[in-house]
Amino acid sequence: MFSNFLIGLREGLEASLVVGILVAYLVKTGRTEHLRAIWVGVAAAIVASLGFVAILEITANSLSDTAEEAFAGIMSVLTVVFLTWMIFWMRRTARTIKGDLHEKMDAAFAGGGVALAILAAVAVGREGLETALFLWTNDQAVSGAGHPAVGGVLGLLVAAFLGYLLYRRAVHFNLSTFFTITGVLLIIVAAGVLTYAVHEFQELGWLPGEDSIALQMPGWYDESAWYGTLLRGLFNFRASLSVLQVVAWFAYLVPVMALFFRPGRQAQMATAQSAVVEPPASEKSTTTRPLSETVTR
Repeated sequence: MFSNFLIGLREGLEASLVVGILVAYLVKTGRTEHLRAIWVGVAAAIVASLGFVAILEITANSLSDTAEEAFAGIMSVLTVVFLTWMIFWMRRTARTIKGDLHEKMDAAFAGGGVALAILAAVAVGREGLETALFLWTNDQAVSGAGHPAVGGVLGLLVAAFLGYLLYRRAVHFNLSTFFTITGVLLIIVAAGVLTYAVHEFQELGWLPGEDSIALQMPGWYDESAWYGTLLRGLFNFRASLSVLQVVAWFAYLVPVMALFFRPGRQAQMATAQSAVVEPPASEKSTTTRPLSETVTR
């Protein structure tokens, strides 16, 4: 449940920031008549994301047991790839995302409401489809660990609420710290999803070593107990792990963490914090303003 809450919170807040930037730019430039088009695009992105989850679920349920294991394993590997890419993409583009969206909106104004709706659908839909894939795959990986689907929904709801508070300037918190902490936790989650994929492939016979056990918890360890549920929900930790699963976990976690904390990263994230939610120093005033007036400056 916790890992899906984390995914929903992180991805949902990114989507909320995108929506806030789009809406704030319309308010600042006096084009509020186009707000409806933005919300239509956001609604379309949500529907597309829900449809994607439905497709994944229907596909998995229509397969044989063997094919379903293969499908779950392949989707897990894809999730690890996209989740890792998303973590580093946010670090690289957060500094310019506001300006990029403003440029795209300026170009879309010529096309009217339809163009703006498409822009919003694409911008938010990318986050939505990623979230759908991450939540569905992680739900398969930690099945039985609490209520993973509920965790994802709660994370999205909290993210939407925080996004609104940020937009209204009703709350202030360090986005750099937030994305750093959630980035670390998501890397750990991704490592757990990778071990789940390895387990599925070993059961299929695609990878060797299913019977080569590296870690076997003692008899008192109960996966259904609160501690077992917590460890499985966050780390996909099982009572029995093969050597290849442990190797895969470390082989992913160590280099990715090293890249994540490479020198210069904190300065980049601090700049990203300013670019997303802070107006340039030359345009700040002593009067507190809502994000609708400041985020676009």
